[in-house]
Amino acid sequence: MKRYAFACFMWLTIQTALAQKTGAAPEVALNAVMARHFPASQPGGALLVVRDGKTVYNRGVGLANRETQMPITPETNFRMASVSKQFTALCILLLEKQKKLSFDDTLLRFFPDFNPHVGQKIKLRHLLTHTSGLLDYESLLASDRKDQIFDAEVLELLKPQDSTYFEPGSRFRYSNSAFCLLTQVVERVAKQPYLDFITEHIFKPLGMNQTTLYEPGRTIPNRAMGYARNPDNTIRFSDQSVTSGTKGDGCVYTSLTDYKKWNDALTTNQLVNLPQQLERVQVPLNGPANGFYGLGWFFTQTKTGTQALFHSGSTCGFSNCVVWIPAQKTLVVLFSNLADNHRPFADILNALKPAIELSGDIWALHNLTN
Repeated sequence: MKRYAFACFMWLTIQTALAQKTGAAPEVALNAVMARHFPASQPGGALLVVRDGKTVYNRGVGLANRETQMPITPETNFRMASVSKQFTALCILLLEKQKKLSFDDTLLRFFPDFNPHVGQKIKLRHLLTHTSGLLDYESLLASDRKDQIFDAEVLELLKPQDSTYFEPGSRFRYSNSAFCLLTQVVERVAKQPYLDFITEHIFKPLGMNQTTLYEPGRTIPNRAMGYARNPDNTIRFSDQSVTSGTKGDGCVYTSLTDYKKWNDALTTNQLVNLPQQLERVQVPLNGPANGFYGLGWFFTQTKTGTQALFHSGSTCGFSNCVVWIPAQKTLVVLFSNLADNHRPFADILNALKPAIELSGDIWALHNLTN
């Protein structure tokens, strides 16, 4: 099974924003963390740190491909896993901006043959906030399945289901199924393949020239291959799985270089005003006050009004984490081509404390579950 951060995570809290402090960037400390976690001869990671709008760290360590010995650089393309969801959500935002759909449209508008009992209750906003209650498509797959599943088949699996985990809109439950359906909404509304739409409306306008989506046989430039640890701590090849072919919930491939272009566009509202949209499409999370989810992001709103946004992603061969504080122009991004490898991000946040005060326990956000 594909494993994503927050697959069953019922609450999120980033207690406060990151407060900038004076002083030099802790490059030495970050180098030490990267060297400790990512040996040069093994799968590794790529780290980007931006403070006050300035890049203070941008480096890759380790191998993108053990077979070819290709090193990881800021240009290396990693599979984003659940970090992909923010791109999927933006496609829906762009179509809403074009007045081609509404967040309150139900599934029956796009899929008339969806089970009416379910389809008439679930709205797009439920998909975008993990409040749909849709059954997990992974649970509907045969245990001995070998072929990859793709978004269109996820739709076909879900169409006849006559029940949900709960009344749509009544609670939060992380849902890969929801984001697979969103790609199918894009294709129905835009009348073009999802890859073509996201390339034409996001990747090309932002100059993300190497960013793309996984498809079997599709060339991905500067591609990092995925790996995992065996119980004896040896490394095995683990690039794909039965559930790693779906686009909406996790198969964007991008690099630090291109992800910064994406973040710069979000910061300057180049495509949409994300903070404004999050006011329209969000859901409060159980647990400590202040935690919300919307549009592919977990986020908090501090007492001073500052937003802190977070997401992570995990799949059979990759682990990723992103923290973004828009008001302070702060971004911390770590991509790794090793599964279940989020511990380095916690150490990176600790290493940043001399330069960026973590007045709340951001690492407590990350509760990786299946």
